[in-house]
Amino acid sequence: MALSEHEQRVLDELERGLYAEDAKFATKVASGGNPARKLVAGALIAVVGLSVLVFAVIIQLMVIGLVAFALMLAGLVVATSGNSKPRPTATKQPGPKVKPNKSGGGSFFEDRWDKRSGQ
Repeated sequence: MALSEHEQRVLDELERGLYAEDAKFATKVASGGNPARKLVAGALIAVVGLSVLVFAVIIQLMVIGLVAFALMLAGLVVATSGNSKPRPTATKQPGPKVKPNKSGGGSFFEDRWDKRSGQ
C-alpha cells in the first residue's frame, strides 16, 4: 500500500529523529557508560572486599586482610567515580532588586526590618 505525501514526510522526520537519538546514545555509551551501573558494580566489589576482610580476620592472615582492604577501596573508587562532565547549571532568574542602604552604615537585620515595615 502506497503512502501519501504527508505520511512519507512524517516517516522521513521520524527516521531523522531516530538517527539523531541513536547518535546521541552511541556517544553517551562510548563516553563512560551508565553511572548507576558503576555504582552497583563498585558496591558489589566493596562488599566482596568486606567479606574477604572478615575471612582474613577469622583465619588471622594479615596479607589477605591488606588485599581485602585494597579491594574494598577499589570498589569505593569505582562506585564514586561518576561522569566527570560538569552538569549544566540552571540560569539564575533575576530576583527582586534590593535598594542600597542610603545611610551607609546599616546592618543586615536593620535592612530586613525596614523591608518588612515597608520603608
